[in-house]
Amino acid sequence: MMKPPARHKGLVLATLCATMFMAMLDNVIVNNALPRIGQELRSGVSGLQWVVEGYSLVYAALLLTGGTLGDRYGRRRIFLTGLAAFTAGSTAAALSGSTGTLIAARMFQGLGAALLTPGSLSILRHVFTDEKERARAVGLWSGVSALGLAVGPVLGGPIVDAFGWAAVFWINVPIGVAGLLLAARALPEFADRTRRLDLPGQALSALGFGALVYALIEGPARGWTDAWVLAFAAVAMLTLPAFVVVEVRSADPMLDLRFFRDRVLTGAAVSGFMISFGMFGAAFFLPLLMQDVMGWSPSDAGLAGLPMTAMIVVAAPLSSALTSRHGPRLPLVTGLALCAAGLGALSLYGAHAHYAQYVGVLLAMGLGMGMTFTPVSITVMQRVDPSRAGMASATLGTLREIGGVIGVAVLGAVLSSRLTADLTESLDRLGAPAELGRHLPGTVQDGATALPTPVRDAVDAAFIDALHLALRCGSATLAAAALVVALLLGRSRGVMPSPADERPAPRPEAARR
Repeated sequence: MMKPPARHKGLVLATLCATMFMAMLDNVIVNNALPRIGQELRSGVSGLQWVVEGYSLVYAALLLTGGTLGDRYGRRRIFLTGLAAFTAGSTAAALSGSTGTLIAARMFQGLGAALLTPGSLSILRHVFTDEKERARAVGLWSGVSALGLAVGPVLGGPIVDAFGWAAVFWINVPIGVAGLLLAARALPEFADRTRRLDLPGQALSALGFGALVYALIEGPARGWTDAWVLAFAAVAMLTLPAFVVVEVRSADPMLDLRFFRDRVLTGAAVSGFMISFGMFGAAFFLPLLMQDVMGWSPSDAGLAGLPMTAMIVVAAPLSSALTSRHGPRLPLVTGLALCAAGLGALSLYGAHAHYAQYVGVLLAMGLGMGMTFTPVSITVMQRVDPSRAGMASATLGTLREIGGVIGVAVLGAVLSSRLTADLTESLDRLGAPAELGRHLPGTVQDGATALPTPVRDAVDAAFIDALHLALRCGSATLAAAALVVALLLGRSRGVMPSPADERPAPRPEAARR
C-alpha cells in the first residue's frame, strides 16, 4: 500500500472534499433549471422527472458495486474512474439537445458518483490514522458534502438566470478536471487484492435496488396499480431477499450483513436513512409552496435556504467534537430531534406567513442536519475493518439515497391523498368542474388558462393543508427514529472499533483461502 507523506494529507483532504462537494451539489442544483430545460427542450412533466431521478436511480443501484470494486481493484483507481465518468457525464449533459440525451447523460453522472463516493470516505479512513485527526478530517469532509446539498438551491437560480440551464452542468467540468489532476498526484492506493468479486451479489443488488427505486419514483406519477410499477416492485421483492440469501452464504460478500450485528453501527445507519427520509422528502415539496403558492422566484426561494446552509457549516465541526468526546449518541439523537421539531413547526405556517416568522425553524433544521452527517460517517469508518471500508461507505450511501427516495414517495403519497380529498370537497362546494383539480401547484400545464380566483384559492388551500399533513408525518417519523437510535446506542461514549473478541469468527470458507 502507498502511504502519502504527511505534507500531502491536506492535499488529499482538499481533493476529496472538492469532488464530493461537486457530486452532492449536482444532486440538487439541477432542480432550479428544470423550468428552463422544459421550455428549451420541450420536455413534458415525466421527462423533467427523469432528468432529476435518472441520476438517483443509477446512483442508488450501483453504490454497493462501486464500494466492492474499490476494495478489490484499488480505491484510488476506481475513484479516478468515477470522477472521469462524472465529468464526462456533466459535459454531455451541458451539450444535450434533447431530453433523452440529457437523461442518458444524467444516468452516466450517477454511474460516476456511485464509483467515486465509496472510495472518497475509505481513502480518508486509511490516510488519517490518528483517531482525533481522522475525526476532524471526516467532520470537514461530511460538512463539505452536506454543504453541497444545502447550497445547490441557492446557486441554481442565479446561475440559470445569468447563464442558462446548461451552466448547472458546465460548473462541474473545471472542478472535475482539476480534481482528476490533483487526485492522480496526491491520492494513495489501497486495495484488498485477496477479495473475490461477488458477481451474483452485484447483479442482484443492482437489479433489486434499481427496480425498487424505479417503482418508488414512478409510483406517485403512474399510480401504484400501474402494470410497470407493479412489475418493477415485484422484481425488487424477489431480488432483494435473494440478494440477502446470497450474501449470507457468500464467503466474501459485497455486503457483510455482520455489519448490522453492531448496535452502534446499526444506529448510525438508521440515522443516515431516516434523516434522508424526512428532510429530503420534505425538501422536495417546499419549493412548490414557496414558488407556486407564495409566489417567490426561484432565486428568492433558493436564497431563503441560506440560514439552513449556515447552520450546517456550523454544526459539522461541533458534531465532530461531540462525537469524539461523548460518542455518537448525543449528536445523532439531538440532530434527529431538531429535524423532527423543525418539520412539525413548519406545518404551522401557511401561504401568508412572513419569512422572519419561521427563519428560526430553518436554523434549527440546518443544525439538526449538520449534527447527523458527521457522526454517522465517523462511526462507520472507525468501527469497520479497513479492508471493508469501501463496503461500509457504500452501504451508508445506499441507505441515505434509498431513504431520500422512499421519503419522497411516502410523504408524496400522504400529500396526494389528502390533496385529492380536500380538493374534491372544495370544488364540489363551489360547483366547479372536477377537471379543474388538475391545476395543482407545481404542475406544468401547457396552454392552461388562468383559474378563477375562488378555484385558485381552493387549490392553494388544499395544497397547504396536504403539505402540513405530510410535514407532520415526517416529523413523527423522525421523532420515532430519534427514540430508536437512542435505544440502540445506549450509553456508548466512544466510537472505537469493537474489541476483537466481540467480532464474529471468520467463516470457514474464508479461512481456507
